[in-house]
Amino acid sequence: MDLLTSLRISSSGLSANRKRMAAISSNIANAETTRTAEGGPYRPKEVVFGAEPSRKSFSQILEGELDSKAKEVHATEIISSNRPPILKYEPHHPDANEDGYVAYPNINVMEEMANMISASRSYEANVNAMNTTKSMAMKALEIGR
Repeated sequence: MDLLTSLRISSSGLSANRKRMAAISSNIANAETTRTAEGGPYRPKEVVFGAEPSRKSFSQILEGELDSKAKEVHATEIISSNRPPILKYEPHHPDANEDGYVAYPNINVMEEMANMISASRSYEANVNAMNTTKSMAMKALEIGR
């Protein structure tokens, strides 16, 4: 694998984890949101990752120049969770139903924080991989002098 492919794979990981952190941040910020434009409580967002071969052009695919195991990660879609809302008895709340229950999003803030730490560590790992690749490229240029 060449250095540019390594950088491309790491940058795809950075982009995917940035989207994951944005979705988690949205979930945490809306953990108490009982009313949305779509109606009902906020529905937590989840990012779906997918992998595809790291290839620059169609000719590389035909020629099979790159190692078939090198994959880039992509956030293929952001879906809304189907978890049922949590009902709390609050009869004086403006969004309470006729029985006095308010539907809150089914978001566990502690779980979301753990997911945020995981995404942050993945982001850091990709930054370190990019810095290592950059360092190797600089060493290769020094050898060429």
